[in-house]
Amino acid sequence: RPGLALCAGCGGRIQDPFLLRVSPDLEWHVACLKCAECGQPLDETCTCFLRDGKAYCKRDYSRLFGIKCAQCRAAFSSSDLVMRARDHVYHLECFRCAACGRQLLPGDQFCLRERDLLCRADHGPPPDGTATRG
Repeated sequence: RPGLALCAGCGGRIQDPFLLRVSPDLEWHVACLKCAECGQPLDETCTCFLRDGKAYCKRDYSRLFGIKCAQCRAAFSSSDLVMRARDHVYHLECFRCAACGRQLLPGDQFCLRERDLLCRADHGPPPDGTATRG
């Protein structure tokens, strides 16, 4: 469809022999498809992520919009093992008692106060007699 499409990047008509289509309704000049954050060219050699009509490289999309560790605030990679406590997600290494620093393992009892994880020794028995098991 060269000549009929409008570039989502610059808004101009795409008259080039080639265009890049990222979604069914968004097309770019080859030179206009760049990461909205860092400006890296996004072509057929790299993964492109869309959000609100803007294109992002994988690194910036993950940094800006990905789930982050509740402790260190770093993004997760696809190979990371995680631990969850309510709505919080942690790297395995970051899943530690805030008071003593002991790493909490699956099956350990812990308490979540605000954003702080506490092992059983540091939080004692819960006031209502229940405990959260990881």
